[in-house]
Amino acid sequence: MAHASPFIFEHDFRGPRRADPQQAAALAQAEARGRAEGLAAGLAQAQAATEARLADAMSRLAQQIGALLAEAEARQAELEERAVAFALSFARKLAGEALRINPVGPIAEAARAAFQHLRGVPHVVVRVNDGLVERVDTLMGRLAREHGFEGRVIVLGEPDILPGDARIEWADGGLVRERERTEAAVTATI
Repeated sequence: MAHASPFIFEHDFRGPRRADPQQAAALAQAEARGRAEGLAAGLAQAQAATEARLADAMSRLAQQIGALLAEAEARQAELEERAVAFALSFARKLAGEALRINPVGPIAEAARAAFQHLRGVPHVVVRVNDGLVERVDTLMGRLAREHGFEGRVIVLGEPDILPGDARIEWADGGLVRERERTEAAVTATI
């Protein structure tokens, strides 16, 4: 072993390399495959990240839309409540003014409805506000004649009955016209 050889497997690693065409082609293929795989992995990773961000954005958007819809529904309900309250207030004021001007009108409507069904009844008692007895007595006489009622009509005044309200009673029935009941029914319906 007098002389050590600097060559291993007949390759000199100190000097310029001789190109092996098969090895160069294999290396180029490996590099191309590595780039393609890296590019595909990068694209897949970017696609997944984009889809995750899009899903998160859609989720936040859906929550915001839900909140906006709930807020809009609450506003709509509030507006409807205000409109109903205004309509009821306006109707009460209008009805009150109509009763102040013509308190006998609702009584006449109630009497017409009653006289349409009264046949063979000996008498009818009409209870109204004290201040309306004379006007209602005249009205009842006229309506009884118009509807062919042959019995006796008795009009009584009572202080606890409001103007425009009336109780029309006969032997086996009666009819009550009360503003409070009408308002309660209208409020319940609305």
